[in-house]
Amino acid sequence: MSTRTATVTRKTRETDISATVTLDGTGQAEIATGLRFLDHLLDALTRHSRMDIMLTCTGDLDIDDHHTAEDCGLALGEAFDQALGDKRGIRRFGEGHAPLDEALARAVIDLSGRPYVYVDLGLRREKVGDIATEMIGHVLQSFAMAANMTLHVELIRGQNDHHRAEAAFKSLALALRQAVAPMGHDEVPSTKGVL
Repeated sequence: MSTRTATVTRKTRETDISATVTLDGTGQAEIATGLRFLDHLLDALTRHSRMDIMLTCTGDLDIDDHHTAEDCGLALGEAFDQALGDKRGIRRFGEGHAPLDEALARAVIDLSGRPYVYVDLGLRREKVGDIATEMIGHVLQSFAMAANMTLHVELIRGQNDHHRAEAAFKSLALALRQAVAPMGHDEVPSTKGVL
């Protein structure tokens, strides 16, 4: 299996982003989105997936957090998809459960090439840190759509919105780590022969 890494740049009138994803990393994160809580969530995703992620974003935060959050998810998803290549030899499916104190989240993914997203975090506060809670699920949705994956992530239980959001990203990290794992063969894991 060749080196599985990719860099994507995304420059619009709203954001200027550089994202590098290395699937076979050590969990090293260099993340600066301008949204500290988003940095925190992406750092958790990086460390627990064991991918290396470098992400910088300059966005129009003077307007609000929407463009930055969405475009960071899109750039990361695109880099992730490119790093996967033709998906030969991977496990393809992944699932993860992650607790954080009273919160428990589950993520299930299929690197099918067919994007579909179901996110139910049940967040109740208007904001966590410097990001609107509605944007937390939107980052997951943007990432999965650009990564061409099927993603289901939901909170099983929890009271604290910080814990609920972080548990969701950690459960996704565990599912990603499992799904991209090399299986010791050079086959595309699909009855169609292509993903």
